[in-house]
Amino acid sequence: MGIAENIKQVKETLNEGVCLVAVSKTKPNEAILEAYQAGQRVFGENKVQELVKKQEELPKDIEWHFIGHLQTNKVKYIAPFVSLIHGVDSLKLLKTVNKEGRKNKRVIPCLLQFHIAEEESKFGLDLEEAKALLSSPDFAGLEFVEIRGVMGMATYTDDSEQLQKEFRSLKEYFHHLKKHYFQNQASFVEISMGMSRDYQFAVEEGSTMVRVGSKIFGEREYH
Repeated sequence: MGIAENIKQVKETLNEGVCLVAVSKTKPNEAILEAYQAGQRVFGENKVQELVKKQEELPKDIEWHFIGHLQTNKVKYIAPFVSLIHGVDSLKLLKTVNKEGRKNKRVIPCLLQFHIAEEESKFGLDLEEAKALLSSPDFAGLEFVEIRGVMGMATYTDDSEQLQKEFRSLKEYFHHLKKHYFQNQASFVEISMGMSRDYQFAVEEGSTMVRVGSKIFGEREYH
């Protein structure tokens, strides 16, 4: 089966309104163009250098999402064009995004990354840290950042109950933040959770955005 057929199959399993982010990291431009020709416009990358190169070479109406762990010294390279930064987990990073947004005269959309997995290796905030960040005077002064919602990665497991529990916790964090911090912000709508192996559980629990790579492009190639 080709990439176009894979996209069609994934989309058929998504609820209406769920955004499919095709994770194109390590994939060649030809594969991305194949997905593009099938109507896919939102792509996710996790390496800044690779993302910048692809953005220069590929169609300009592609929406690029940065889905990896972003280092502050790399923000400037993607600030001119990135459509959404998925994994913001510190005020320091938000301040850098804000600074680069100001330079580029654009508000940069971001998601707050929460740690919902039992694995230590995953990045992210807990609810108390998120509340401290959002309550800080420094955050209030960020004019070139827009928090669009939350993001989280579940434990790498086949245990459906655990996945549901973790996805449910992210949804609860989203509702808490919406109620206490973003009640009047219409654009605070995203719950980015679910990847190739677990996105159907995530969608059941209210995901608005899934990050799917291998189910579209086949297994990853590492160089």
